[in-house]
Amino acid sequence: MKKTYLMIALAGLSLGASAQKFDLQGHMGARGLMPENTVGGMLRALDLGVNTLNMDVVITKDRQAVLSHEPYFNHEISLTPAGKEISLKDEKKYNIFKMDYEEVKKFDVGSKTHSRFPGQQKYKAYKPLLSEVIDSAEAHAKHIKRAKPFYNIETSLIRKGDVEFQPEASEFVELIMEVVNQKKIAKRVMIQSIDVRTLQYLHEKYPKIKTSLIIDEKVEFEKNLETLGFKPTVYSPYYVLVGKGLVDRCHDMGIKIIPWTVNSVKELNYLMDLGVDGVITDFPNIFNLAKPPVKR
Repeated sequence: MKKTYLMIALAGLSLGASAQKFDLQGHMGARGLMPENTVGGMLRALDLGVNTLNMDVVITKDRQAVLSHEPYFNHEISLTPAGKEISLKDEKKYNIFKMDYEEVKKFDVGSKTHSRFPGQQKYKAYKPLLSEVIDSAEAHAKHIKRAKPFYNIETSLIRKGDVEFQPEASEFVELIMEVVNQKKIAKRVMIQSIDVRTLQYLHEKYPKIKTSLIIDEKVEFEKNLETLGFKPTVYSPYYVLVGKGLVDRCHDMGIKIIPWTVNSVKELNYLMDLGVDGVITDFPNIFNLAKPPVKR
């Protein structure tokens, strides 16, 4: 991992023309370098040249769409408003779906050292509203004179957690789409989920919005599509599940394949050789050390 953190020095390099057809997505912004799902992390990812900002969204008690990987305050990254640590045993007691956003915003999710990402820049940060992230990203892209970003928004939820940790699938999607439509970015948005219900509702009600099916278990490609019930725009498996056969099956059906979470140059080069359409990474800066993507 030491080599990975040294890559931070390359932050100022541009991706170049070879990256334009390859969708480089910054996972939770740039989680390896900055606190996850924060405005600062998203802006850093833009500076590093990502095509797409990848983020997780949960819903508050007052029905605000807010960035968070879990619908509660994860003990690895969170401090209470009083600055106290949260234990693994108690983290689900800090249920975001039971808090209004003004209460959520008081927690610090940027100061605590992340055991899995010790190279993160640390500073006091809060969980921002989806609307704030979009406004900040659009303004920053204009300021640094780069193309407007795309957004990959995940409905972040707990299986069988409806009503207790999140709204039902239809309401979850509607609350996200309310922001997307208000900000007029629908053409640059993809909704991703491991939960087929949210994607099925989206496909029915908003068929023009791109969809991405997240896969975290070794289940046959055809079986996953059968469960979903339609062809998603993107098939997004955990990167260790990806082989040449899967890439070819996706492309044969006109589906893009974008694996997660690809955090080393070796993994990135291997997957590009297989012909993937992009990657989701905690370290967007590693792209500068990879060989140019294979043109297809």
